[in-house]
Amino acid sequence: MVPPAIVVEDLRKSYGRADVLRGVDLRVEQGEIVAFLGPNGAGKTTTIEILEGFRAASSGRVEVLGTNPYKAPRAWREDIGIVLQSSRPPRTLTVRELLDMHGSYYRSPRSTADVLASIGLVEEAGQRIGRLSGGQQRRVDLELALIGDPRLVFLDEPTTGFDPTARREAWGMIAGLRDHGCTVFLTTHYLDEAQYLADNIAVISSGRIIARGTTDELAVQIQVGTTVSWLAEPEVVTGELRALLAQAGAEVGFSARRVDVHVGDQESVARVLHELTGAALVGGWSLSDLRVHRPTLEETYLALIEADTDTVNGVTR
Repeated sequence: MVPPAIVVEDLRKSYGRADVLRGVDLRVEQGEIVAFLGPNGAGKTTTIEILEGFRAASSGRVEVLGTNPYKAPRAWREDIGIVLQSSRPPRTLTVRELLDMHGSYYRSPRSTADVLASIGLVEEAGQRIGRLSGGQQRRVDLELALIGDPRLVFLDEPTTGFDPTARREAWGMIAGLRDHGCTVFLTTHYLDEAQYLADNIAVISSGRIIARGTTDELAVQIQVGTTVSWLAEPEVVTGELRALLAQAGAEVGFSARRVDVHVGDQESVARVLHELTGAALVGGWSLSDLRVHRPTLEETYLALIEADTDTVNGVTR
């Protein structure tokens, strides 16, 4: 059995009387992309710095690639790649010179040509860092994290400053790291990015992991359901149809001329659609502009954070 890339059990970190981390549990398997999400002040940065070996835990178990990162030897560091939120590489060096220099720090680096190709900066290899655009400089940050051919990469807001096209290209590169066998630990404020890339998502709030799983699994945990809707007059939704939909696990609501059928879980969606289409055929009415809206990661994330905030503040809804 392949050991996990990251194992965290009951991780705690305090500064004086302030408890920043209050029992974090986390497991990341090798070769997966995990998005680590949380609001400002939730303990996200502290957790990452402990995983990267820059801070010591107050208590708890932390293993990254089988080693306590705070006491890890240099050989362990060479298996780690890190992209910080911001960096200041020497502006007078060319992209190629910078990669060659950083590659010389490692025993078995990737070739500069290979990394340039993977990030899409082959044509800019001879350009000085100071002449690159903000998005291109961010790509250089990614290159520096990959030059050592790491087994685990920490990406902290990796596409900040990218235009939409460059973001999509970066997503392809990050997904390629997984295909290459690399584990990726990703933090981002772009929730569409996390939804697109991550195999699993971990949400931290108030110093604890409050949810973990895929986008669909998180939606189930917080009971953010799917909405099936179509354009129709309210009188179309008869008592008989309401009863059928209720048996299928749905609730009916209205917004303007749109009928909204709220479904609590994914398994009930097919039953609801079956009942709807059957009733429409029998009743001779159409399902005009039929839509099925599954909860986005953003909707689920906001619901999770709101629920945790209410719990911490003792609010009952």
